[in-house]
Amino acid sequence: MPVMRLFEKIHRLFRLVFFSILFLSGLAAILLVGIFFLALKDLPRVPEPLSRIIETPPTEIIAATGERILIIGGRDSVPLNRVSPGFLQAVIATEDHRFWEHHGINKIRILKAIWVTLFRPGKIQGASTITQQLSKNLFFSFKRSYVRKFQELFVALQIESQYTKREILEAYVNQIPFGVGALGVERASRTFLDKSAIDLNLAEAALLAGLPKSPTRYNPYLYYERAKRRQRTVLQRMVSAGYITQEQADEGFAYELILRQKPAGARTGSYYLDMVIKDLEERYGPEIVYHGGLKITTTLDSQLQSLAVTALQKGLKDLERNLGSPGVGKTTNDSESFRPQGALVVVDTTTGAIKALVGGRDYFESEYNRAIQSHRLPGSGFKPFLYYTAFEKLNLNPSTVLVDKPVVIPVTGAKDWAPENFEQRFEGPIVLKKAFTRSINTIAAQLVELAGPQDVIKTAQRCGIQSRLTPVYSIALGTSGVSPLEMASSFAVFASGGIHFEPFWVSRVEDAYGRVIDEHIVSGKKVLDKNIVYQVVDLMRGVIDEGTGSVIRRMGFELPAAGKTGTTDGYKDAWFTGFTPTLSTSVWVGYDRDVSLRTSHSGGFTGSRAAAPIWAEFMTKATEGEPHREFPIPDDIQFEQVDPVSGCRAGALTQGSVRVALRKGQQVCEEDATEKFQKNGIP
Repeated sequence: MPVMRLFEKIHRLFRLVFFSILFLSGLAAILLVGIFFLALKDLPRVPEPLSRIIETPPTEIIAATGERILIIGGRDSVPLNRVSPGFLQAVIATEDHRFWEHHGINKIRILKAIWVTLFRPGKIQGASTITQQLSKNLFFSFKRSYVRKFQELFVALQIESQYTKREILEAYVNQIPFGVGALGVERASRTFLDKSAIDLNLAEAALLAGLPKSPTRYNPYLYYERAKRRQRTVLQRMVSAGYITQEQADEGFAYELILRQKPAGARTGSYYLDMVIKDLEERYGPEIVYHGGLKITTTLDSQLQSLAVTALQKGLKDLERNLGSPGVGKTTNDSESFRPQGALVVVDTTTGAIKALVGGRDYFESEYNRAIQSHRLPGSGFKPFLYYTAFEKLNLNPSTVLVDKPVVIPVTGAKDWAPENFEQRFEGPIVLKKAFTRSINTIAAQLVELAGPQDVIKTAQRCGIQSRLTPVYSIALGTSGVSPLEMASSFAVFASGGIHFEPFWVSRVEDAYGRVIDEHIVSGKKVLDKNIVYQVVDLMRGVIDEGTGSVIRRMGFELPAAGKTGTTDGYKDAWFTGFTPTLSTSVWVGYDRDVSLRTSHSGGFTGSRAAAPIWAEFMTKATEGEPHREFPIPDDIQFEQVDPVSGCRAGALTQGSVRVALRKGQQVCEEDATEKFQKNGIP
């Protein structure tokens, strides 16, 4: 009997599994039929002749003010017999090695794509053949979807049924984007190698065939070694496909490529536009960006951008006249490594829009974008995050007194941390506002020990800092790298009263028919308490009015503003990041190499000497004609005049009293300063 019951259970289980599979198969079939008919809906017509598939208007990039600032497009179409056979083999081996065999789709690659898509949620794996890639040009909805992939497949089948393989390949090689404005193999061949596509040798053909995967990432002018690694990949795929031998591949890789001197017309001429194009390539793919007929509206303010370039270049020239010769005794082929560099970023505090961005002293000398790619130590420029954390977590306030004295903080498993003040002297008892204004490091060290490095990092991250920050006590003095864009954007949170807006540079994208396919909706998120924010803003106003950033007032900038200087050990980085109620601007100055900003007399350039003057030069012109606009004062904020040493309410005889912003419920002491210090054991 037990055996019979066991067989009955197995039988029931078998029937359950069988009918479940049957049900799921039926459901899948219904789903596939639904997708099939949905995909057939609104399919575009394949043009006659096929070459018209690439006839789209140029992509336009528009400034926020409406003027057109760049046009991307144009190609030199050539017949297939005017293209090097080696290039055709390289493209087929790299993009679609079964091109001559399939009828528009590669079944094996599709099965792999389905497997990845099903078992790696959130990722849609591509399986496009050359024909499918060509069919994409008939679509103007650039978001990936299952229906879109099915539609591309059906159009690819249609193309294969109407045209020969050679016609398909000819249309394809004439529409591939290679970067730096080169569309199609003929334009690319002349742009990069100064020769016709028919004259490409194996090494040159493999180099060009590797670029379309990511024209920016593999740009040989910017990333030659990366482009060479991609070339090796292409050559190996040609070996695998049987087009060449391993010996030929090795010879091709060893061949010395001679790139044509990059023409000015092949560059955007702007760090800002490079950033925009790279972002668009990542969103939609290079083929859409370079010949999709897009109209892209950016957040760029052309006037502010021009002012930013001028201010940075002028400031670096002035700085260079006073610097020593850091390159003396060093051997290098890159003279630019020993010229000071800089970056300047401007963010709208009310939206997060990037209004201007300069990534170096001269784009045509170096396209490396220091505004977003370089992560440098901010030094004391990080202290606003520290002070906000101390005010929030420890309930301290600008009138709180700490003692400026030698500080040694034990560090588990490492050497004790003993920070020094820049001026290498100690003030004794001092209120926090004055300590911030004068950027006293020992006070910052005491605050980070009390608040903890992790909470300081959390504050910075709430404000939008995304770079990796190391949770050590020295984070209080900016010992983890950040970018100028991050600094400008995160300081904008203080300007906005604690509201964080994600920085962005593209506000609207339209397709070739004027349909909006992407639009940035401004949406802020409250991340900091507005009352504590105002206290920190008041501290940063003191930096400009009477502290380490007072050079800004001496240079004639008069509008209400707040900010913080930053200087790293050895004078390797100089910063000033500051804001008005409408614009947040960060300036970084330094060398690309590990070199100090020192004068010919061995002195060093701080943030106040190297970066703040550039900020003042730019902001004075950028805000010309603007009205006097104060930072809004929250209802729960009140002001007191206090003694700078005791923190008690200032009296008639108090010298150098300090105005502090206090939150509701915070009070200052009334007692005599001498009595207070004696009570606390302070001589």
